Amino acid sequence: MKVEVLGKGCAKCNELEKRTRQALEELGQCAEVVKVEDMKTITGYGIMFTPALAVDGDIRVSGKLPSVEELKEILSR
Repeated sequence: MKVEVLGKGCAKCNELEKRTRQALEELGQCAEVVKVEDMKTITGYGIMFTPALAVDGDIRVSGKLPSVEELKEILSR
């Protein structure tokens, strides 16, 4: 599984990366987590608001900061 955290490095984007890693660890899942800060790449996903989260190329979260529990639910789908 490839998980991309999309955002320019703001506090919420950094927190999303931290929570995503924590959720994966709590689930016992192995995944490649990549931080994407390039605006061209981000807009290529059609993202209007960050932070955003893509799992295997599919946008799962945009414009909000989900809790670790919400992320666990998103990542286990």
